[in-house]
Amino acid sequence: MALVAHTEKDIELLARLMRAEAEGDGQLGMLMVGNTGINRVIANCLDFIGITTISDMVFQSPGGFEATQKGYFYQRAREQEKRLARRVIQGERQHPATNSLWFFEPEGSCPVQWYGQWNVGRYKSHCFYNPLASECPNVYR
Repeated sequence: MALVAHTEKDIELLARLMRAEAEGDGQLGMLMVGNTGINRVIANCLDFIGITTISDMVFQSPGGFEATQKGYFYQRAREQEKRLARRVIQGERQHPATNSLWFFEPEGSCPVQWYGQWNVGRYKSHCFYNPLASECPNVYR
């Protein structure tokens, strides 16, 4: 069963985001970006109160994704990327993004904390950060 309501347009949108943010980290990296995005849709906490759709999440401003400001994001999603987006929407989760709400690509090592959130791991170029379960229980489903 899907974690969030979605349309084919939402799948395309999520697929484009995953590619634009993490194509260089391969399929697993793209899945982790997708995990983080879906977590934001279901979280309803911290920076993500009222984010209830994939479109809300992708285009959140402020606090959204840099990729939406670049032309590459606006290219059509490929079938492989859509398959990855469907997997995330259906609940497939990848560590360290299992419960993450944030990620970023530092120039060096991952800071222990980023904007007050704890680092839970790195995959290739991205560091992932989780909220506390007491602050965002919906993410820990």
